[in-house]
Amino acid sequence: MSNHADGSVCNLAELTPDSVRNTIVRKERLSPVLTLLEINAPLIAASARAGQFVMVWAGERGERLPLTISDWDAKKGTITIIFQEVGKGTIDLGRFNVGDDIPSLAGPLGRPTEIKNHGTAVVIGGGVGTAIARPIAAALKNAGNKLITIIGARDKSLIILEKEMAAIADRQIITTDDGSQGRKGLVTDALKDLLEAGGIDIVFAIGPMPMMRFVAKTTEPYGVKTIVSLDPIMIDGTGMCGGCRVTVGGKTMFTCVDGPDFDAHQVDWDELKARKAFYFPEEQAAKEDALAGGSG
Repeated sequence: MSNHADGSVCNLAELTPDSVRNTIVRKERLSPVLTLLEINAPLIAASARAGQFVMVWAGERGERLPLTISDWDAKKGTITIIFQEVGKGTIDLGRFNVGDDIPSLAGPLGRPTEIKNHGTAVVIGGGVGTAIARPIAAALKNAGNKLITIIGARDKSLIILEKEMAAIADRQIITTDDGSQGRKGLVTDALKDLLEAGGIDIVFAIGPMPMMRFVAKTTEPYGVKTIVSLDPIMIDGTGMCGGCRVTVGGKTMFTCVDGPDFDAHQVDWDELKARKAFYFPEEQAAKEDALAGGSG
């Protein structure tokens, strides 16, 4: 699946023992742009916790992708990742099939989500962010919280893990921008209704950056603690490059080692937005090349 820079084949199967090869054992297309991969990764599965991520490398000419662990099974020795094919790296990863080996998979990385009994917790998943929200929601429920989940997306084709989230929630709300499933509107509309009714002790929000930012704005007047999982530009995932730095409460933090969870009311959202857009022209060019079948 991977080639060296000189074009020769890198035969990972010959170099890596079967027990530690990151072989894909299941693949599901959840939508035209959302893909689920279950991967053999026994060492990662043995120590993974809610909120942590892995760095995935799809090939020698590819980028390293930080993808949150959506599920794991320590007995089977597998982890599950769900991703949206929005750029070259995720498009390339989406072309892998069952039986293929992921060239490099490192993790679990990042600080696990702090789990305790807060009282009543609202967990919001926006689009593919629901894949990250699910293990956090499950852990909060297991800790004794009353759990309310909100799943939101542009339309019903991007709603994922609806049954899985409903199975652990005391109450579930689904919103779509176009009204094609559940309540028409934004997740913040449903959240505001809950806040107005009172009794919400903490909110977790995972999804697109604008959604998380507006969740923070929605909860701030009510004084409800809000935690978000950030996804800035990230290169090594271990704190060495500094590419994932964010400003939280006036202090510089590295998302990969200090996060990815942060207090939403303390995040410098303007700085984060600017940093995420820094390589947009190059990202678009690489995406176009990937869609055209290129490897550069």
